[in-house]
Amino acid sequence: MEKYMETLAKRAKAASIEAAKLNTAQKNAGLISAAEELLIQKEFILEENEKDIKAAAKKGTRQSLLDRLKLSEKRIEDMAEGLRQVASLENPVGEVLSMKNRPNGLRIGKKRVPIGVVGIIYESRPNVTADAFGLCFKTGNAVILRGGSDAIYSNQAIVHAIKTGLRKEKLLQDLILLVEDTGREVVQDMMKMHGLIDVLIPRGGAGLIANVVENSTVPVIETGTGNCHIYVDESADRKMAVDIIENAKTQRMGVCNACESLVIHEHAMNILPDVVERLKMHGVEIRGDERACLTSSYIVPADEEDWEKEYLDAVISVKIVDSIDAAIAHINQYNTGHSESIITQDYNHALKFQDEIDAAAVYVNASTRFTDGFEFGFGAEIGISTQKLHARGPMGLEALTTTKYIIFGDGQIRN
Repeated sequence: MEKYMETLAKRAKAASIEAAKLNTAQKNAGLISAAEELLIQKEFILEENEKDIKAAAKKGTRQSLLDRLKLSEKRIEDMAEGLRQVASLENPVGEVLSMKNRPNGLRIGKKRVPIGVVGIIYESRPNVTADAFGLCFKTGNAVILRGGSDAIYSNQAIVHAIKTGLRKEKLLQDLILLVEDTGREVVQDMMKMHGLIDVLIPRGGAGLIANVVENSTVPVIETGTGNCHIYVDESADRKMAVDIIENAKTQRMGVCNACESLVIHEHAMNILPDVVERLKMHGVEIRGDERACLTSSYIVPADEEDWEKEYLDAVISVKIVDSIDAAIAHINQYNTGHSESIITQDYNHALKFQDEIDAAAVYVNASTRFTDGFEFGFGAEIGISTQKLHARGPMGLEALTTTKYIIFGDGQIRN
């Protein structure tokens, strides 16, 4: 008997063939209709989300993760706006990237085309459901979504609204398929759908990502965890640094682009009392090295694990260094290749930091919270890639395409 996941993957494969035929007007109409339907079904989506919230709270889920799970009218409106923005973006499919004439008369070009079937395995955040659909649909791909069991009711409601929007435009509803079986074995089956699923994108904690990377026979785009650092250079503007640290850590604590680690030049240590006072207001625990602990009784000793930890919670680490070179070495040793920031008034230090830090996004005098497809002008994102092949950083429309060579001849044969 055919397995559940195999049946779903075959449906997606068939749908992907039809998806590749859609023109830009059809795609945009589908996106606008889906966005409208999210707003029409807003109350139903919120009711279903409340079921997930109550179940998660009953299990003792910590507040920062409940925040990732919770939907509000504003978040649903943002999801709809994300789909509208994707509709307004230029369709990358069909773009001819190059065309060259060979001495033998052949004209050889490269053209952007859909990937096919995109599988996404993700945790907690139901807004990913709409974002992933929008980007995959605009790029002519079918998408299979396997969200976490803790968001099953929310995801079912969102997918129901999107399918309704597609149906109203007489578009194939199998272009978005939700894995409604929440058993772990289904995830293992999904990772073995080589030939039916063209690429898998895991979004979530380190354990989920490692499981997919290590066990999938389907090609994987790795979206890494976010041990994001802010380095306060000796020339940093004090108020700017404190404001940026507060925003990067506390605006939303359970997200991958939140700041988890501070690195502070020894000549900027006088900033710590202000940092402590600002973070205390948000209940953030601060774990520091020996020199950091000497500045405040509120800072507790850190251990080696703290330097490499993505807390996703109200905790941050602090390391004191004696040079920008030491800061860069520390960050490159412990970061996850996600987002790093320097606060400095020294132009040369800013350029040095951007040149030498190994990460997908490197900021000067700005919060790491901006590493986001919406903020980068992509309309939404499919994830933030921390690998170096195919895509890196927030992945928008172009990251969900591949290329093919197109060759024009007039009878050439190879000798």
